[in-house]
Amino acid sequence: MKTNYSIIGLGKLGASMAAAIASQGFNVIGVDINQHTVDQVNAGHAPVQETNLEEMIMANHERLKATLSHGEAILKSDVSFVIVPTPSDSRGAFSLQYAKWAFREIGRALADKNSYHLVVLTSTVLPGSTRYGLLPILEHESGKKCGEDFGLCYSPEFIALGSIIHDFLNPDFNLIGEFDTHAGDLLQSCYSEIMANNPPARRMSLENAELTKISLNTFVTTKITFANMLADLCSRIPGGNIDVVSDALGCDTRIGRKYLTGGLGYGGPCFPRDNVALGFFAKAVDYEASLAITTDLFNRSLAGRIGDYLSSILHPGSTVAILGLAYKPYSHVIEESQAIYLAKKMAAGGYRVIGYDPLANEMSRMELKDKALIVEDISSCLEYADAVVITTPDPEFRALRLADFPQKKPPILVYDCWRILREKLQGSPDIRYIPLGMGIEDEKNSDKLKKLWSEPEEL
Repeated sequence: MKTNYSIIGLGKLGASMAAAIASQGFNVIGVDINQHTVDQVNAGHAPVQETNLEEMIMANHERLKATLSHGEAILKSDVSFVIVPTPSDSRGAFSLQYAKWAFREIGRALADKNSYHLVVLTSTVLPGSTRYGLLPILEHESGKKCGEDFGLCYSPEFIALGSIIHDFLNPDFNLIGEFDTHAGDLLQSCYSEIMANNPPARRMSLENAELTKISLNTFVTTKITFANMLADLCSRIPGGNIDVVSDALGCDTRIGRKYLTGGLGYGGPCFPRDNVALGFFAKAVDYEASLAITTDLFNRSLAGRIGDYLSSILHPGSTVAILGLAYKPYSHVIEESQAIYLAKKMAAGGYRVIGYDPLANEMSRMELKDKALIVEDISSCLEYADAVVITTPDPEFRALRLADFPQKKPPILVYDCWRILREKLQGSPDIRYIPLGMGIEDEKNSDKLKKLWSEPEEL
């Protein structure tokens, strides 16, 4: 008999997981406190914007339902994935406020269920949260014992906004933090039926899994930040080229090429807060996670550094166009967006700011208010610009040609954070093209190196 699943929380990740599991032939019931979200799912529509979500919900509508009732969902399922927000609190930790409320409702529902039920926390939390913050709530509200009457696992997903469904169904591995072997066995069996690529499973204690999740994210951000540091250094040496350096580094299997591109800093709802949270947790257990703290500080400085550089070469009052306002391509999310920070920086410096994004215009208008004019197409953005900053490697921006940029005197400045237009624009007398991570002031940079190495060395 096929396993029935419930998903507690129908945000971007929850709704996408529900649709993905239903697409594999399983019955899924989702729970959310928002009536509109429930109605959207029951009508066969996506409650949130995410790649392919609308199509997948429509295609699997018969197997996918939603409800406001945790009790209904628990009674009609065998396994529940809990995917509720765990926002950062004032300390930098991940708040369990929403998770605790969900676990209370689940516990009350378990009190009325006679069969074994597996509860799987998927939301990102810090070590100790599942066992000491949430498990007691389940046992208290249900009157039952974990390991005997119900199971508990911590199993976060490793996904990216814009590709959640694909990432969920095709993970590099499944991380399973288990209260006991029985719960872990059951969850591993479920994943073997759901996942499309037969990934390996790594099973461990709840606390080790919680640490693994936050560690993986902070390691990736450290690698991104290292590449961004190298990009800055490459711009300061004659003939510097971050792509050449990164390609060579990536050949070493100890390093690898992923996340080593060098460009604008990371943003979004996950990465920026993870280093802060790891720093908080380390301090709470009498340790100093200085690497995580430094990574966060460096990343938060990048938009300001670019703003300072632009201010040093632009005339006061110039119009700066920003192409890309979301924190990455294929997303409408502007949370912790480097482009938004840059827009605010330039506006505060007295520059006129105009912006465009294929998906994030409306959210950007709400955030920036009178600090920037947000327009509906690239041509309107470029028309009035004295300088253009390309902040995301969006396909729409990659498609730009030299002819798309207005002819001006002096030439329009294009600051390309991802070097996506290098082949088209570099060397053109009609464009002042500056690719981030490449040395363009060879004479100046050569003079610095000559001075460095021609001075007598101290013995």
